[in-house]
Amino acid sequence: MTPLRVAIIGLGTVGTGVAKILLEHPDRMIRQAGRPIELKKAIVRDISRPRDITLPESVLSDDVQSVIEDDEIDLAVQLMGGIDPARKIMLSLLKAGKNVVTANKALLCEHGDELFQEARKQNRCIAFEAAVAGGIPIIHALGQSMTANQIVSIEAILNGTSNFILTEMLDKKRTYEDVLKQAQELGYAEADPAMDVDGTDAAQKLVILTQLAFGTKVNLEQFTRSGIDNLNLEDLEYADELGYKIKLLAVSKLINNELELHVQPTLVKKDRPLAAVDGAFNMVAMEGDAVGKTWYSGAGAGQMPTASAVVSDIIDIAIGRAQLGFDQLDLWQKQKPLPVCAADNITSRYYLRFHIEDKPHVFADIAAILGNNDISLASIIQHESSEDNVASNKSSAVQVPLVVMTHRTSRGNLISADKELEQLSSISAQRICLPVAD
Repeated sequence: MTPLRVAIIGLGTVGTGVAKILLEHPDRMIRQAGRPIELKKAIVRDISRPRDITLPESVLSDDVQSVIEDDEIDLAVQLMGGIDPARKIMLSLLKAGKNVVTANKALLCEHGDELFQEARKQNRCIAFEAAVAGGIPIIHALGQSMTANQIVSIEAILNGTSNFILTEMLDKKRTYEDVLKQAQELGYAEADPAMDVDGTDAAQKLVILTQLAFGTKVNLEQFTRSGIDNLNLEDLEYADELGYKIKLLAVSKLINNELELHVQPTLVKKDRPLAAVDGAFNMVAMEGDAVGKTWYSGAGAGQMPTASAVVSDIIDIAIGRAQLGFDQLDLWQKQKPLPVCAADNITSRYYLRFHIEDKPHVFADIAAILGNNDISLASIIQHESSEDNVASNKSSAVQVPLVVMTHRTSRGNLISADKELEQLSSISAQRICLPVAD
């Protein structure tokens, strides 16, 4: 049996997990792939750095060019993050005749069309199961199991860090800042957590899923993207009181031959499967015109779940299955894209939270502005202020929270209303507007 010779470029958390599976389970690899899978090189920046793995002699190297120039290496597992030099290295690997497995969502999001075109030109393939939702096999589901369908809707929790933070905040009644610090200590969040908590990570993954499901490449600038970093515990508690959970939801839907896309904190009814996904777990809810609704859930990050997805791609390439699928799948091919619905035209019900002065006519002013912008109110929550609180603040108006649930309206109407609400001195500058998933 001719072995598949593999090089791992980037021996970080995931790369170490991949190496462990390959080295610790050779019999499993032969059984699943039909031939041995040999780890020939592992490329790192710093050879002297201690590592949580013992590698065979001569495997560890800091010379990526040695992989590119080695004709015996059939497959490169490219686990570097970021865009550069990852893009240049992947192009060089493809031109050198290597198949590539990658988990780099940012690279595929921005340069997927270029990389896939080069792979086809060289008669190679790119496998990327680990780029979206870690251990959940969503790429295989879209590319194989769901191919009898036209996908009509994707709703997904794609960032485990944000989901962990939201879960801990509500369950333990803790502040965002407190839970974020814990997430960093546990390794869920980076030292700079911006891409996780501001929605960028989930948006990059949504771009890839949209390309697969709808054959349309979209840019991050084409749709609304916001994160959880402006949410307070009170928002999660009010949503809970109303029968909802707040989740960082990534949505891509086909409506009237247009794509509706957005990534933002969203109120999800408690009886929906998406609302039940807690902690660092992910879920992708997908609807096809033939199969109907399906759900895929599991660990969206972490060493071994992500390594599992990478090794599944390695085995697919060892068998030849990935190469066949790559040629047949309509990935980043030139075709007529679907139009993306303008963000202001997207309609939804909304959760609005204000901090207002507890005095006459304030709510009447808010209701008038919302009504003038074609925003109808479905329900209102304003908890009663205590008499002691009012008495102790005689010199200034007491600030109290006001929560409004609207009927369906457009985002454009909300933006127009918000400009007018800004002019009301009785409302605090900190206002929250979140969509409600139907």
